[in-house]
Amino acid sequence: MKKWIAFGIALLVFVPFYSCDQEETVAEPYLVVRFQFDPNQVRLNNLGQPAAVPSGHAAQSPTFNTIGAHYLELAQNANTQLGQGLVVYHAPETNAGGATAIDFNQSKIVAEGAVFLKIPLRTLAQGTYEWVRVSLSYQNYRISVRHAGADYAGTLASFVGYNTYITSHAIGNNFFAVDGNRTQGYWAFALNDFPYSSSGQAPAGATTVPNPLAATSPIPAGSCVVTGKFPVALQITGNETRDIELTLSLSNNNSFEWVEVVSDGKFEPAAGETVVDMGLRGLLPTFEK
Repeated sequence: MKKWIAFGIALLVFVPFYSCDQEETVAEPYLVVRFQFDPNQVRLNNLGQPAAVPSGHAAQSPTFNTIGAHYLELAQNANTQLGQGLVVYHAPETNAGGATAIDFNQSKIVAEGAVFLKIPLRTLAQGTYEWVRVSLSYQNYRISVRHAGADYAGTLASFVGYNTYITSHAIGNNFFAVDGNRTQGYWAFALNDFPYSSSGQAPAGATTVPNPLAATSPIPAGSCVVTGKFPVALQITGNETRDIELTLSLSNNNSFEWVEVVSDGKFEPAAGETVVDMGLRGLLPTFEK
């Protein structure tokens, strides 16, 4: 009997310590960043104002496969200059091609809804942030192309970063050897089911980069720093016990734009129609705690 009493006392002493250890094992909270695409989101111009497709041009809302970004910043207010907010992420760059450029080989590229970044909240400065700035670098999406009266599905790789060093890249079985820097607007295209591919360069300065803060916090020409405001300001207090899930909703509302030769709303490269704008058309950031 004494042995059983002693065992019971030992068990009672052990259980509280075990419970305490369990309670203290709390998962570390993170800032988790994901992208989504919305063809119904407002189509904006460089100043963040609603914009229609210009006369003489046509456009379509592409179906995104993947997206890449090389910079993410949380800005405290409309007067926070680029680089003076909380820089959450800055991807690797290189001088291998001469001038400083995004290193495409080290770029992080993800599908819609996949985790792009996961950063411990303890490493981020406490504060209240009203705006998000994200520098987009790479887009890969499906578009429709017309040739000889028939429509075909194709995939476009669009490099919209300020400058990108590319050794080579691929669309399906189509390989594109570059071995150098390409400025904003370089693109490559391949038909999905036929052996055809091409590449080219959109005009300098033609890529739309919506920045509603252009009057108070401008961005450098040729960059792709898209700016968007939280519906409610994001507060990082340092006392978070759960993840902050940040969703960057990008407008692909008629974001692939070309100069029309045949006025039918179809992209027809063989008719001389040329890509003029591949910029995403707005950023709406939201979060959940």
